[in-house]
Amino acid sequence: MVKIGRLEINKFPLLLAPMEGITDQVYRKICKPFGVDLMFTEFISSEGLIREIERSRLKLEITEEERPVGIQIFGNNIESMKEAALLAEQSNPDIIDLNFGCPIRKIAQKGGGAGILNDILKMVIMTEAIVKAVKLPVTVKTRLGWDEKNKNIEEITERLQDVGIQAITIHGRTKAQAYKGEADWTLIGEIKNNQRIKIPVFGNGDVNSAQKAFEMKKKYNVDGIMIGRAMIGNPWLFKEINHYFDTGELLPPPAIKERVEVCRIHLKNSIQWYGEKYGVVTLRQHYKGYFKGIPNLKPYYLKLVTLNNFEEIDKVLCEIAHVFN
Repeated sequence: MVKIGRLEINKFPLLLAPMEGITDQVYRKICKPFGVDLMFTEFISSEGLIREIERSRLKLEITEEERPVGIQIFGNNIESMKEAALLAEQSNPDIIDLNFGCPIRKIAQKGGGAGILNDILKMVIMTEAIVKAVKLPVTVKTRLGWDEKNKNIEEITERLQDVGIQAITIHGRTKAQAYKGEADWTLIGEIKNNQRIKIPVFGNGDVNSAQKAFEMKKKYNVDGIMIGRAMIGNPWLFKEINHYFDTGELLPPPAIKERVEVCRIHLKNSIQWYGEKYGVVTLRQHYKGYFKGIPNLKPYYLKLVTLNNFEEIDKVLCEIAHVFN
């Protein structure tokens, strides 16, 4: 059993990473039946929340069927982050998660996300202020450190635990690496085996198959695994991992008909949630995942990412189901 404050998960949990433009409510509902144990919203700007920007407030909406679910916020101002955490708490999530790991330049250069790795004292003060302000468990997602010479994640974990966080997710890269090179889980494993660390430690980075998930679980003794980019357009990955953990056997890839049907549901629900114009655009990041590994798909893919209404896209999906069945 993994405990995050008063939240209990009765297995080795698989976590859906918070990703801007990906893990919206629509896709969270797609992923849930495939075996996700803990999901997170897209990361939400603290300044956007307190200024009541509609796009930020929309990200706060969660439903009972998504639980357990955490709301993740980011920012560089301590008071704004505290106020945003209190606003997020009003949506009644199970967790408030702090993003100290996003390497995107426009966020990090302003001291948000992984940018705060340049100021550990501020990170600790901010975290403590939020822990004291909210009643929900507070967790953190971060990286190994700022760069190769500053991998201070062990110090960070100990200090954040000391001010009250209930779990930490560590991406096995530095801020400087962004998403380049291979994720290094060595330090993640060392932190998990550090006798001072009592909170759950979740690993993140480069888990893209059931075998890789099993390898990371066994080799580094983490309490759970968070999956990000590999699950874009691929909710089946969670089912595949759980099946492999339970049986030691690999599931066959989903049939073309199933891929098309789940993609179509995703598209319909996205349009219903956002309206047709933006709903169609959000799916463009998912098509490669939905149809990965299908040979000679390029002409169809080019149509999917350029067409602008449901009827035309649905026609292409029907063609894919017919041609590649």
